[in-house]
Amino acid sequence: MKDRTFSTRRNWGMAALAWSAILTMPAAGRAAAAAQPATFAKDIAPILQEKCQECHRKGSMAPMSLVTYEETRPWAKSIRQRVITRQMPPWHIDPTVGVRQFKNDMSLSDEQIQKIVQWADAGAPFGNAKEMPPPKQWPDADEWKAAKELGQPDLVISSEPYTMAAHHQDVWWRPLSNIPITEPRWVRAVEMRPGTLAGRRITHHAVTYLVQDDPNSIIPGTDADLRGRAMLMEWAVGKGYDLYRPDTGKLLLPGSQISWDIHIHAVGDEIRDHVELGIWLYPKGQEPKYRTYLTAFQAIKGRDRQRQMDIPPNTIMESQNFTVLKQAAILENFQPHMHLRGKAMAVEAILPDGSTQMVSYVGKFNFNWMTNYIYADDAAPAFPKGTMIRVTAWYDNTRANPNNPDPDQWVGFGDRTVDEMGHAWMNVTYISDADYNAWAAKHGKAPLTSELRAR
Repeated sequence: MKDRTFSTRRNWGMAALAWSAILTMPAAGRAAAAAQPATFAKDIAPILQEKCQECHRKGSMAPMSLVTYEETRPWAKSIRQRVITRQMPPWHIDPTVGVRQFKNDMSLSDEQIQKIVQWADAGAPFGNAKEMPPPKQWPDADEWKAAKELGQPDLVISSEPYTMAAHHQDVWWRPLSNIPITEPRWVRAVEMRPGTLAGRRITHHAVTYLVQDDPNSIIPGTDADLRGRAMLMEWAVGKGYDLYRPDTGKLLLPGSQISWDIHIHAVGDEIRDHVELGIWLYPKGQEPKYRTYLTAFQAIKGRDRQRQMDIPPNTIMESQNFTVLKQAAILENFQPHMHLRGKAMAVEAILPDGSTQMVSYVGKFNFNWMTNYIYADDAAPAFPKGTMIRVTAWYDNTRANPNNPDPDQWVGFGDRTVDEMGHAWMNVTYISDADYNAWAAKHGKAPLTSELRAR
């Protein structure tokens, strides 16, 4: 990062990016578009099927359905505004810096945004019914998202259910569940979710820890007392599944258990639900070369429950922390985690030679969407031993933040929704120096020298 005003200069997001693309569209292109106005049947319905209807359909989590023209037409102006500001679909990572290719990219292209804007500005016409695509067939609400790519999970493990009162303080439900295996097995993908749609209303987030007698399951460079114990997955609204890179995974041993850490909050209705974990295994006898560790790179100084955060009323605050990679590693994904005052987060790598590299930047964080940005295999960055991972988080405790419940309150660190956190969830695959040098040679990066290996 060239200077520390990066976040403010980018105005915390890319709200004007798509709109500027529309305004700078060549005159010939605008004239051609005007000659063939966008219609729902021909242009908009395919976009909604591809990018929106997974959530915006009856029986799913969104507040309105966008399947038929009759359902969509009343929302035309709102859709126009949401796509111009890139609030929807919920893909808030800056596409101009850091990693730019993702396995799960749900964002709209500039061309798709132009079509939606043109359609809304023209009065949202329906068009020719013969050009309407057939309705998209969606899996049942209880289908696993990863099943489309991986088939059904090999294991499904459920927590004990919990009944949340209609009005109550936040609860952290921490039961144990056995993992039904009789021999060591390697994991290639995991997916977690509340058991029902109603359960999504009360489940703020959930973490699954791996309890087993295996010192190699602890995150390198830490210990179990510092939350270094192995994590299988963290779930929050908007997150899908974790699919590990080829030849990487997590190891389950016989007798191991899942330790659940489920944050539940009251929503005005009594709801009873559980959280469930789907696990996809490598075939028996297939052992990946490397283990992957889900790591919370902190933006807040201090340790565990004593993290140092103090946000005064009606202020904007920045917090920053550093973590040193104890060995060469590949970063697989980026999922920023903050609460209601969270506004932006940047992850950078400061290499042993002193150079700085932006990894990812979310400039318009939205607490309602804990999106997990999974890097494409060829785009996932690798860094040598001794690299510092710098995480910077920005918080807006003013009235300008529409999610802020009370800008006149002081805010400190804590687990409650009204408290704050700041860390970047990243799956980290630690690799050998030789493999890092092979990666560096392929990507035109400097190799890890013998001097750095000795540190």
